[in-house]
Amino acid sequence: MTQAIDTSTSGGERTPPSRPTGEVLRRLLAEPRNRERITHVENVPAREGRHADWPSWVPRLVVDRLRHAGISEPWEHQAQAADLAHEGTSVIVATGTASGKSLAYLLPALDAVFSGGTVLYLSPTKALAADQLRALRGLKLAQLRSSTFDGDTSAEDRTWVRQYANYVLTNPDMLHRTMLPGHARWAPYLRRLRYVIVDEAHGYRGVFGSHVAQVLRRLRRICARYGTSPVFVLASATASSPGASASRLTGVPVAEVGDDASPRGATSFALWEPPLTELRGEHDAPIRRTATAEAADLLADLVVEDVQTLAFVRSRRGAESVALGAKRALAEISPSLPAQVAAYRAGFLPEERRALEKALRSRSLVGLASTNALELGVDVSGLDSVIICGWPGTRASLWQQAGRAGRAGQDALAVLIARDDPLDTYLVHHPSAIFGTPVEATVLDPDNPYVLAPHLCAAAAELPLTENDLSMFGPTALEVVSDLVRRGMLRHRPAGWFWTKRQRASELADIRGAGGPPVQVVEEATGRLLGTVDEPSAHTTVHDGAVYLHQGESYVVRTLDLDDSVALVSAADPDYTTTARDVTDITILETLRSTSWGEAELCFGTVEVTRQVVSYQMRRLASGQVLGEHPLSLPPRTLRTRAVWWTLPEEALAALGDVDVAGSAHAAEHASIGLLPLFATCDRWDIGGVSTAMHPDTSRMTVFVYDGHEGGAGFAERGYERAGAWLRSTREVIAACECEYGCPSCIQSPKCGNGNDPLDKHGALDLLDALLKQAPQE
Repeated sequence: MTQAIDTSTSGGERTPPSRPTGEVLRRLLAEPRNRERITHVENVPAREGRHADWPSWVPRLVVDRLRHAGISEPWEHQAQAADLAHEGTSVIVATGTASGKSLAYLLPALDAVFSGGTVLYLSPTKALAADQLRALRGLKLAQLRSSTFDGDTSAEDRTWVRQYANYVLTNPDMLHRTMLPGHARWAPYLRRLRYVIVDEAHGYRGVFGSHVAQVLRRLRRICARYGTSPVFVLASATASSPGASASRLTGVPVAEVGDDASPRGATSFALWEPPLTELRGEHDAPIRRTATAEAADLLADLVVEDVQTLAFVRSRRGAESVALGAKRALAEISPSLPAQVAAYRAGFLPEERRALEKALRSRSLVGLASTNALELGVDVSGLDSVIICGWPGTRASLWQQAGRAGRAGQDALAVLIARDDPLDTYLVHHPSAIFGTPVEATVLDPDNPYVLAPHLCAAAAELPLTENDLSMFGPTALEVVSDLVRRGMLRHRPAGWFWTKRQRASELADIRGAGGPPVQVVEEATGRLLGTVDEPSAHTTVHDGAVYLHQGESYVVRTLDLDDSVALVSAADPDYTTTARDVTDITILETLRSTSWGEAELCFGTVEVTRQVVSYQMRRLASGQVLGEHPLSLPPRTLRTRAVWWTLPEEALAALGDVDVAGSAHAAEHASIGLLPLFATCDRWDIGGVSTAMHPDTSRMTVFVYDGHEGGAGFAERGYERAGAWLRSTREVIAACECEYGCPSCIQSPKCGNGNDPLDKHGALDLLDALLKQAPQE
C-alpha cells in the first residue's frame, strides 16, 4: 500500500492493538449502556486507491528516496495537483485526512529546489511545521536545505535560514511580523521563490482567514518587487468550492483537485446522545449528562481495550476535564493505566507539546484528549478511534477529525458525542444533515476595513504604496487608504503613500484576533508559568474565582491583573466549574441590506455591541447544577461588527394573543444562534446575540445575531443569505425537543448573560411562525 509522505517518516514504530480493532469496537458498540446512547451508526465503506505514474519531470533521486520511504507510486489526485503546480497553475488539493496531500506539493517543491529555486511553506501551527520538517529531513536529500523559522528559532539560526535555506517552514504570524517587514534581508531567497505552500487552508476562515488573505497579498507585492510571481499550492480538508475559497484567500485564480484517490479502511461513525439525569437545572429543565463526562468514560473504555484513541474536545478546559475523568476511571482498574492518558492543547509550553506528540507516535500514550490543535495535520498515524466531544463547528472539521482514525487502512471508529445544545441535538437526530450533505465553503472577508487598514499600513511601511498596488488589496482599498491619510497614519506623496509613525506598522494587525497581549497564568506559590490565555478570553476563563485546569490539575484564580496581563492561580480541587455571565447592549449603526417578509423585516448591517462580564456561576462538576453566583468588576468591551436581525411590529405581536414577547424573542435568539453554524462556517462561540421586546433603533421587537469579531467575519451575512432555511431549522429544533418548557437542547444557552431568564419555548414557536409566514422558500 502506498503511504503519504507525512506518515512514512514520522518516527516511532506503532505497536498494533492486542486484538483486532474491528472486533473490539463492535463489542463496545453492542454494550447495552452504549446502545441506549447511540442514535445512529453510519457505516462508511472502505475505498480502493487509484494509482498514477510518477510525473516525468520529478528528479529521479526524489522518486528513489520516496520509494525507499514506502511510496511506490502516487495517487491520482497527488499527480494531478503536482502537474498543475509544475505547469505554473496555482492549485488547491482538497481531499480527506491521510490522503497524502503533502506529496502533491512536495513533488513540485523539490523539483524547484533541485533547479535552484526556493520554497515557502506556511502552516497555522508550529507543531505542523515541525512535523513536516521531520518528514523532509527523513528523505536525506543533500540538495534540500530545510528549516523552520518561527518564534522558537534562535537569532543565530535565523541568520542561517535567511542565507542558506531553500525550503523554509513558517507560519502566517512570522511572515506578517518578521519576514515581510524585513524583506530586504530575505532578498536572495525571495528572488528565487517558486512556490508558496499553504497547508491546512480550510483553517483560514473568519477574521483569521481574512488577515492571512491580506498577508498573502503583501507577500505577492513584495515578490513582484524582486521579480518573482510564486505559484500557490494549497492543501485543505474537503470543502465546498475549494477553488473559489482558495482564490479569495490568495487573490489569484486557483484550480481545484478534489477527487480523493487514496484508499480508506471502513469506518463506523456513531452519533451519541448523553442520557437525561434525574437532576433538574434552571427553571426545572431536565439535565443531560455532560458530553465531557461521556467522552471521559468512553475514552477510558477504549484505553482499557488498548484501542488508541484521540478525543477532540471544544475547549482547553474540556480537554483537561476529559483527560482527568478518564484517568480517574482507569485508576480504579489499574494504577498503571492513568499514565497512558494525557491532555493536549494550546497554551502548553513548547516542550510539553513536543513530548506529548512523541508519546502519541510511540504509543506510550493510548488515549489523548485534545483541542483542535491536533486537528491541523500533526502526524498521528494509525489511530484506532476518534471521539468528537461536541459538534466541531463545520462538517469539514468533523471529517478532518474523524479521519485521524483508520489512517493505516484498518477499520476504525468515530463517535460524535452531542453536547446539550440545540445544534448538537438537531444533528444526532438528523443524520442526513451530516452524512447526506456536502461540506461547507470557507467564509472569509478580506475587504473588512478593520482587517484591511492595518495591512495597508504594514504594506506602506514595507514599500511605499502606489495606485497600481491598490487593486491587489481589493475594491475598498482606496477608500480605506484615504481614511488612513485623514487619520495621519499614512502620508500621500507623488511616489505613493508612506507610513508616518515610529511604531512598527506590523504591530497594528493582530492576525489571530487575540485583541491584546496574552494573559500569563502563573502559580502564585511558586511563580511557575502554567500557560497563556488570549486577552478577550481572560474575562471569561481566568477571572477572579475561576476554576482553571492544566495537565489534569485544578487551580482557582486568585487575582486577574489585566494591566500586567497576569492571572495568579493556586492549586485546588473544587467539585465545581465556573461560568462567566455578562450583559450586552447593541446599537444599529448602518443597515446595509433589508428585505420584507410580509409584516416582518429581515436586515443586515453594522452594529456596535457593548459587553461586560458582571458575575460568574458555580456549577457542580458532575451534574451542571448551579451552586451559586458571585459578582465581578471587569471593564466593558466594545465591538463594532456586522449583524443580521429580524423584527416584528406590534400588530403582528398582538395577533399572537397573550405571549411573553421578551421571553419568546430571547428563546428564539438562543436557538437561532445554536443553529447558525449549520449554515455558516462558524461555531456558536464565533457569534453572539441580543433580543428585545422593543429596540430603540427599530421601535419593534428585534432579534440580533452578530459576528463576535471586530468589523465582522462574514457569518451574519451568510445567515442573512440563508435566513429562510436557517430560521425554519431553528423552529424545527424547538418544536422537536421533548422538554416541556425549554432546556439546553433547544432554547437554553451556556453563553447567556441573563441566566437563561426569561425564556418562553411555546412563545418562540409562535414568533417564528409569524416571522416565517411569508418568508421565501429555499
